[in-house]
Amino acid sequence: MEVLKLEDVYKIYSLGEEKLSAINGISLSIQKGDFIALMGPSGSGKSTAMNLVGCLDTATKGNIFLQGKNIQNFHESELAQIRGKQIGFIFQTFNLIPSLDALENVALPMTFQNIPRKHRIKKAKELLEQVGLGERMYHLPNQLSGGQRQRVAIARALINDPEIILADEPTGNLDTKTGEEIMDILKDLNKKGKTIILVTHNSDLTKAANKIIILKDGKIIGAEK
Repeated sequence: MEVLKLEDVYKIYSLGEEKLSAINGISLSIQKGDFIALMGPSGSGKSTAMNLVGCLDTATKGNIFLQGKNIQNFHESELAQIRGKQIGFIFQTFNLIPSLDALENVALPMTFQNIPRKHRIKKAKELLEQVGLGERMYHLPNQLSGGQRQRVAIARALINDPEIILADEPTGNLDTKTGEEIMDILKDLNKKGKTIILVTHNSDLTKAANKIIILKDGKIIGAEK
């Protein structure tokens, strides 16, 4: 079952009188349960592609289908609903709110879906237990290690039970051992049916993927299985 499809997608930015093509005619199909690694050097278009796939940005040309719906002409409010319900984000820099403890950070996305507090807290506790942070749920981000903060971020990404997990360099700020532990969590989520899209320049991380997409200058120059 196809969960995501890009058809001849372009993203062009205007810099004064100049035009910068960050994405140049990408076509891509992602199936339910895939583990995709999106690779390429700095400036290859990885981050732009992730922003398009994650409904954080819209394409200049082409079509993007999510669960069979063409989201290209959706309004920002519609895209925000999709981001909240169907896509979970994991970032290199964790993006946790410093003034909220781990439990509150994880529960936060449910707030925007108007879920009652009792249900938000119950689900957040379950997810923190799942990622091994049951004893740290009342700690603030600055009281947690990098690996623990990334586990909080993973739990937060899962809180609305999204179909797709977008992980942008999720081990980039972690030591090797902790990075391996985070990758093990992602692999386990994939085994449980989640579709994972991993954005990275680290070829070691691609071993978990069933498909590797290689980008250069905004174009797909190779795909490996």
